[in-house]
Amino acid sequence: MKYHVIYDGKCNLCATFAQLLEQFDRGEIFDYIPMQDEATLTEFGITAKDCEAGMILVDGNQPAKRWQGSDAAEEIAHLLPLGDLFVNAYRAIPGMKWVGDRSYEQIRDNRYQWFGKRDKTYDSNFPFRCDK
Repeated sequence: MKYHVIYDGKCNLCATFAQLLEQFDRGEIFDYIPMQDEATLTEFGITAKDCEAGMILVDGNQPAKRWQGSDAAEEIAHLLPLGDLFVNAYRAIPGMKWVGDRSYEQIRDNRYQWFGKRDKTYDSNFPFRCDK
């Protein structure tokens, strides 16, 4: 089963996150679509405006099933080996979900100022429709 990670390919933090996930996963669970790839996003009915709310994770078997922002980050962690332990511990701490959501929003809204913006879109080694 594949999940599609839609990320900001111009954001240094977002591209670095995609690269780290690629190294760990090696295309087994996830493939990647930069939000700048509007033609591919259109296939999922996703617009550039939709991407403003943060990264998006799409279930490849059920494309209508999606997570966005901090929920996408949590689901990605959940899908990784031992990720359940981290996510369950995180969710068990009172108020942590709220803090995580607000932190994600701040990082999302300030990502270019805090982490910089790339001149060229980062294209993954495991792009959408790649069979590894």
